[in-house]
Amino acid sequence: MAQPPSSTQLADEIAAALQWWREAGVEYDFADDAQGWLEAEDTQAGDAAAAAPPPPRPIPERPPIAPQVADMPKLGGDRASWPAEFSKFAEWWLVEKSLDQGGTHPRIAPRGKQGAKLMLLVEQPEAEDRDALLSGPQGRLLDNMLLAMGLEPSQCYVATALPRHTPLPDWPALHGAGLAEITAHHIALARPERILAFGRNILPLLGHDMAQDPAALRLFNHEGRSIPALAAGSLESLLVHAGRRARFWRRWLEWTEDWS
Repeated sequence: MAQPPSSTQLADEIAAALQWWREAGVEYDFADDAQGWLEAEDTQAGDAAAAAPPPPRPIPERPPIAPQVADMPKLGGDRASWPAEFSKFAEWWLVEKSLDQGGTHPRIAPRGKQGAKLMLLVEQPEAEDRDALLSGPQGRLLDNMLLAMGLEPSQCYVATALPRHTPLPDWPALHGAGLAEITAHHIALARPERILAFGRNILPLLGHDMAQDPAALRLFNHEGRSIPALAAGSLESLLVHAGRRARFWRRWLEWTEDWS
C-alpha cells in the first residue's frame, strides 16, 4: 500500500507547481466570488442528508463598480492647434503645457523618421532617460531585439504614449482626458508601415477592448487607414521573464512571416 507523502514532500511538490506556473507567466490568481475553502462537513448528519447535495445559496447581485477616474484637464488643448506636420510634432511634444502634469524627469522626444518600417510604441520614457529616449536597460533590450529582428535603428520610429517618465500614471484618467486621440494623431503623422506596441496600457489607446486577448490586436484603424499592429508585454516585463520573451519571439516570427 502506497504511503502518503510526507509534509516535506508535499511542500516540495507545491513549490514546484507554483514555479512551473511562474515560468508560464502566471503569477496571480483572482476570483470575484468568495470560495468555500473552509466549509466543514456535518459529521453528525444522517446518511441521507450527507448524500444529498447542499441547497444552492443565493448570491446577491453586486452593483457594477464605477471606475474611479480623477478629474484631469483635456490633453493637448484645442485640437486645431495640434501640429499638422510630422516635422512639428516633436517640438510640440516637448513644450505643450497640457500634455502632462509635470514631474522631476525631463520630457523626451520620439526618435526616427516618418514612414518607418516599424513604429515601436512604449508607455513612457525610462527613469534613466535624460537626452534620448530609452537610454536605460529597456533600451538596451530593445536594441538587442532589433538586432535579432534584422532591423536597423534607422528603419524604426521609437515613441512613447507619455512625454516624460511618470511613476504610477493614472491611465484611465489619461484616456478620458484624450490621450488616445493624441496617440492616434501621432501615429497618423508618423505613417509607419507597422506598429509594435509594448505594454498593456497602450492597448486602449489603440482602440483595443481590454476584455479581449491582447493577441486580438491585429490592425490599428484611423482616418481610413489600417496599419498592422502587434501587442507585446512591456519592455520591463520582458526584461525579467524569459518565458515571456520566448512567447513574444514566436508571435513576432508569425506576424512577420510574410513581411518583405
